[in-house]
Amino acid sequence: MSNRAVSREASHAGSWYTASGSQLNTQLEGWLSQAQSTVSPARAIIAPHAGYSYCGACAAHAYKQIDPSVTRRVFILGPSHHVPLSRCALSSAEVYKTPLYDLRIDQKVYADLWKTGMFERMSLQTDEDEHSIEMHLPYTAKAMESHKDELSIVPVLVGALSESKEQDYGKLLSRYLADPSNLFIISSDFCHWGQRFRYTYYDEAQGEIHRSIEHLDKMGMGIIETLDPMSFTNYLKKYHNTICGRHPIGVLLNAVSELRKSGTEMNFSFLNYAQSSQCRNWQDSSVSYAAGALVVH
Repeated sequence: MSNRAVSREASHAGSWYTASGSQLNTQLEGWLSQAQSTVSPARAIIAPHAGYSYCGACAAHAYKQIDPSVTRRVFILGPSHHVPLSRCALSSAEVYKTPLYDLRIDQKVYADLWKTGMFERMSLQTDEDEHSIEMHLPYTAKAMESHKDELSIVPVLVGALSESKEQDYGKLLSRYLADPSNLFIISSDFCHWGQRFRYTYYDEAQGEIHRSIEHLDKMGMGIIETLDPMSFTNYLKKYHNTICGRHPIGVLLNAVSELRKSGTEMNFSFLNYAQSSQCRNWQDSSVSYAAGALVVH
């Protein structure tokens, strides 16, 4: 029997971001140096998961709010893009590789989550095909490098959850969110607009298409800032905005709701918004990105 830990390869390195550790380090440092630390220390962040050439600069605004001196464990909740999943799934790996350094999964927390009976196990293949968690690993490694020896991660693949399941997972994870040594990363891009995404909502009153998209996204972002899960659900039902991390966001909002019942004061603010391109006609397409942070008072 081999004692080697089961590792998830950095399968999107070399395509979605550079596989060179030194280049990656320089890139991340550059983007982080452009962002302000305004709401640190964050207890949770929402950040995008596209290729770094599209969203690396935007994501930095969320990562800049992390305080590595208080953070010991990072939960990463990403949506499932490739496999149908009606619950949440845990990784089969023990270590996640990045071009910077390897991140180890917190086996104790995994064992506790597993005991609840609420989780499935994703295969290593599913794990390596998925980019929604991986795109946060280099940024996590960079943000936490001064305390990397004390760091563990808890990757969770989030399926297409019903409202009641979002509440159940929110309730379960709220006790982890209550702990200042835990940080939650919610992986989500915002509006995917264009015929290739089968979504072409357009409010002419806003002017050009890209302005309509921005207005739609910012309406949703404003609702997320109120931290009310029901309002976010209603917004999605009304506009069907193609926010791919809507279920991870829903889980976070429900976890916050649970903590607020016991009087915990929190607020969420978005710090940056960007689009992959500015749509002006029906042939165009774009994906939107937003970065924000949750602070506990």
